[in-house]
Amino acid sequence: MKNDSPGFSFKLEGHIASIELCNGQYNHMSTELAGNLADLLHELDTNDQCRAIVLSGQGRAFCAGYDFTSEESQSGDPTPFYAQAMRLFDSRKPIVAAVHGPAIGAGLGLAVLADFRVVCPEARFSANFNRMGFHPGFGLSMTLPRLIGIQQAALLFYTGRRIDGAEALRIGLADSLVDMADIHQHAHALAEEIAASAPIAVEATRETLRQGLADEAKRVNQRELELQRAHFRTADFQEGIAAMAERRLPVFRKR
Repeated sequence: MKNDSPGFSFKLEGHIASIELCNGQYNHMSTELAGNLADLLHELDTNDQCRAIVLSGQGRAFCAGYDFTSEESQSGDPTPFYAQAMRLFDSRKPIVAAVHGPAIGAGLGLAVLADFRVVCPEARFSANFNRMGFHPGFGLSMTLPRLIGIQQAALLFYTGRRIDGAEALRIGLADSLVDMADIHQHAHALAEEIAASAPIAVEATRETLRQGLADEAKRVNQRELELQRAHFRTADFQEGIAAMAERRLPVFRKR
């Protein structure tokens, strides 16, 4: 079973669904991509052949976040994007993310959404929202501390620093660290190991472990959304975007 949608390719072989982001050089997130991914995940929820999912990215990046140079970003209102992104939390099948390169901003949110993360030394993770002048989004202000603890999450949020695969493993953001050449093999091996367990039991156990996660992510995202809309109107946000484009440190003036 194969299917391609704008922004990703998909195939279902045996009990493993493979989804590969292919949305330009950096696999940027968009409203369309988030919606198409959510549609596919919900479709796979009804497909008994699928027991586990491997999510990866084509090219240099896993997902370098939301594209702030896109036409849709000019509205300054991320409501349509988050309306689709939050639907991703409603999926029921276990997801293994194979992160071989940058997972930045919303890309980090997508990686954290997965049940497991197989990474390589070249992987790069960053919650760069504050460094760009605005509040974290994608539910990350809840999901990231849930995964790695409040202290480590605060450190990543406040500094916007990038960490590599080894550091991600150390703080609990990653589950396995392998060579880049082996990352897809290891991600699929983990997915196959999951698929060998009883699917009814796996899905029920996952639902128990993640009980309330989707509702809480959506609730938290409403606060994220309100703050982001306000922050997108500040001069500091414009400076953050300019500094990112110019690859320099921003100079914020709290206005």
